[in-house]
This record gives sequence, C-alpha cells and structure tokens, in this order.
Amino acid sequence: MEFDLENPLEYFHDLPNSQDVSSLFLIESDHIPPLNYFQNLKSNEFDASVRTDFISLISQLSCNFDPFVTYLAINYLDRFLANQGILQPKPWANKLLAVTCFSLAVKMLKTEYSATDVQALMNHGDGGFIFETQTIKRMEALVLGALQWRMRSITPFSFIPYFTNLFMLDDITLKVLKDRASEIILKSQKDVKVMEFKPSIVAASSLLYSSHELFPFQYPCFLGIISNCSYESVMECYNVIQDIAKEEYESMFNVHSSSGTPVNVLDENFLSLESEKTNGTNVAHTTMIQEKHFKRRKI
Repeated sequence: MEFDLENPLEYFHDLPNSQDVSSLFLIESDHIPPLNYFQNLKSNEFDASVRTDFISLISQLSCNFDPFVTYLAINYLDRFLANQGILQPKPWANKLLAVTCFSLAVKMLKTEYSATDVQALMNHGDGGFIFETQTIKRMEALVLGALQWRMRSITPFSFIPYFTNLFMLDDITLKVLKDRASEIILKSQKDVKVMEFKPSIVAASSLLYSSHELFPFQYPCFLGIISNCSYESVMECYNVIQDIAKEEYESMFNVHSSSGTPVNVLDENFLSLESEKTNGTNVAHTTMIQEKHFKRRKI
C-alpha cells in the first residue's frame, strides 16, 4: 500500500476514527529522535552544523522532487543520527548517508526515479562521488536496522486531518488552512528548536498560527478547540513557529529591499502614482457612461 504522510497507518480511512487517532498519539514518540538528540544539537554547534550539511545535501538531491520527499528523508536522517550518533564528518560518508535517506524516502512515497538520475545529481555538486548500487543497498539496510524498519513515519502531517476535522470548515477554507500549515511544517523541520516537540504538538501549533495569520477573527474559536484537547506545550511551540515565520518574512523583505536601488524605488513609486491616476480616470469615465446609460433607460 502506498505510503501517505497524512495517513501513515495502513488501516487508516479518509477520516481517522478515535481508535486510529489514539494509536497515533501512543506511537508518535517512536518515530522521532529522543530528547537528548535535540539537547545535544542545541548545545553542540559542531553537531548542529554537521546536521545542516546533511540537510543541504538532501535538499540538493531532492530539489526537483515533491517537498514531502525531502521532509521524509530528513526524518530518516535525524532518527538515524540519534541512534548512531554524529561521527567525524567525511565527505563521501555524508553523501552516502544523504543519498540513502533520499532513496528510502523516494521508495516509500512511490516516486519515479532511476539510479542514473541519482548519479547525475551527485556528480552535479562539489566533489561528485559515484556509489555502486550494492553500496547504497548495504547502507539502506544499515539505516533500516537503525530505524527498526519503522519507515511509515508519524509526522505532524499525520495529525492535520484530526485537528481540521474538529474545526468543521468548508472545503475552500480547509484547503487554504492546510496548505499554509503544511508550508510552515516543511520550513520548520530544519530548525533545531522544533525538534523539542512531538509531531502532534507541531501540527496543532502550525494550524493555530496559520489560522491567526489567515483567519484572525476565527482564531479564538480554533484556539478554544485546541485548548480543550489539553495540549500543554502547544503555545510554547506556537511561539517557536511564530519566530520561524518572522524570519521567513524578514528574509523575503530583505531580498526585496536589496533589489530596490534608489532609481528603482523612484520608478516603482512613479509607476504606482501613474497607475492610480489612470485607474482614477478610467473609473470616472466609466461612471459617466453608466450615468448616461441610466438616464436614457429612465427616459
């Protein structure tokens, strides 16, 4: 059966029932790194930088694939490193592990790719290493053993249907909210601070932040629903996600500002004013035509 991040358990249906959801909450801790892994990354800059390098390699390999492939590959990476520890980095070993996590994620999500495509991606970057198929397969067996063959990862996406079902939204609002929450979850995975929280907490916090951003008038209602579920650390995670979103907006603003030379800024302002004038003239002209038409019909 094809693996779906929103429905990780094989017996899930379109909407999870109470028994399925209870199972998710019970086993979600088995699909994330232990807390000491997060604490080590938080206190050890070297290990954190090694993890960043791994994520960069995986992102390069999966740049032309669905973002969920990247997410699942990084999930496998973190769980493997938490089990095996972060050793002294070696370029070939790092690339082999990145390729292996990427390969396993692609297979789980049934994404079409070939070994030739992977080799081309590896050779495209700096220091291209060519690994034989058997070498990758042996590394896959090592990763599978470290993960205890738990490849149907329980992630924040697994809890999105449960929480959105509580909100009782129309289809359009639901899609907009889920899309924005998914964006936040994908972006937040690279931040070490998010690893402190369980997937269910990250899902609830991402939906809350998205609702506050998109539907501020409905936010108190969503907050009340989440609060009734008694999730103690939701607001703490919400604050972390809020900081990540702020950094996202600031980076976008900086990119826009850096491209705006004084001449460009003046040109933009001039064009904006001209557009307003044109629009004003068009509106006045249209209004006059409508008034004349109305008078003729009245006569």
